[in-house]
Amino acid sequence: MAAPPLLANHTPEGGDNTPSPEDGASTPPPAAGDGDPAPPRAGEPPRNPWAPEAPPPRRAPGIEEIFRQRRGGNGNKSGNGKDGKDGGKDGAPPPDLSHLLRLPPRHNGKSWWPSIIGGSLALGVMLSSVHALGLHEQGVVTTFGQYSKTLQPGFNWTLPWPFQQVEVRDVTTIKQLSVPNGEAENLMLTSDQSLVNISYVVRWSIRDLKLYSFQLKDPEGTVTEVAEAAMRASIAEVKLNDVMGGAASAEIGAHVQQRMQAVLDAYHAGVLIQGVDLKKADPPSKVNEAFQKVQAAQQDRSRYIQQARGYAQQTIARAEGEAAAFDRVYTQYKAAPEVTRRRMYYETMDRVLSQNDKVILPNGPTTYLPLPELRRRAEAVPDGNALPQPQPQIGGAQ
Repeated sequence: MAAPPLLANHTPEGGDNTPSPEDGASTPPPAAGDGDPAPPRAGEPPRNPWAPEAPPPRRAPGIEEIFRQRRGGNGNKSGNGKDGKDGGKDGAPPPDLSHLLRLPPRHNGKSWWPSIIGGSLALGVMLSSVHALGLHEQGVVTTFGQYSKTLQPGFNWTLPWPFQQVEVRDVTTIKQLSVPNGEAENLMLTSDQSLVNISYVVRWSIRDLKLYSFQLKDPEGTVTEVAEAAMRASIAEVKLNDVMGGAASAEIGAHVQQRMQAVLDAYHAGVLIQGVDLKKADPPSKVNEAFQKVQAAQQDRSRYIQQARGYAQQTIARAEGEAAAFDRVYTQYKAAPEVTRRRMYYETMDRVLSQNDKVILPNGPTTYLPLPELRRRAEAVPDGNALPQPQPQIGGAQ
């Protein structure tokens, strides 16, 4: 290390060797990088030569440097695999694909790949040519997009793809179509100009797979629209009470089925309508409360009418019975008037006096028998204990 400039300007003899401007020679500043501190700039305070050198300013790492450090590289891009481009996570080189796909050679030294490719093609041809259809299925064969034939249940052969293609469908399973789909309101107008919320189910199946596949663009959507039109036409022919009461449900379902089948046959849709069932016939939601009250009043009216009819039938039956009894008595009365009159008198007196506690005996002094008192005592002692019997008294009629 060179001596500090302050000491370098002094000789051992104590003279001052600092060159002056008058010497005509200039001393060059110490070169940078030789370990000597740089001279202070103009306006800066003199630097202490014995003070430790300040560390260089720390620079924030860049994004590339951060990723390079995380990959384990040290910033070297010389291709040694440590920068993450040519190697894996641990810096190892990537696997060679050709090495992985390399198979052991055959006994004749040829490769296995021609056999594997040929076998795969043969398997694909066989899978696209053989079709096993179930008992409920049929298949439509198209050759370059044109209809060729319809496959029936069992094993069938066709040309391989892409020459022919087969679309298999279940033609016997009955499908159900709910209208409307969900809880949406489906209002319809009845013959008496009333609105009713209708929901129903249409059961249908495929009758002709060729027509079903090629005649209509959207067969299921067509079935839905035709069902809606047929149901509105059928509801418009009946009254509100018949729809909501369920009396015309079967009739409406039959009419809708006939209308739908006629329209779909005219379209050559290849669809068979199996049946139409009404699920719900309710009033609109906005007037549901008023409809419920009217429905309750109608039910009360029907109940009262039934009660009145029952009472009338009972009264008429009782009157007819009394008339028949009177006719029988009258017949007996005509046969023996005196006997009948006396019997009627006795029967009437027996019915009237059975409700009283008095005993009437024939005229004259007779023995008084207190039958009412005996009856009360007998009723007061249900266990039948014997009570002292009263002595008969002599008296008149009571």
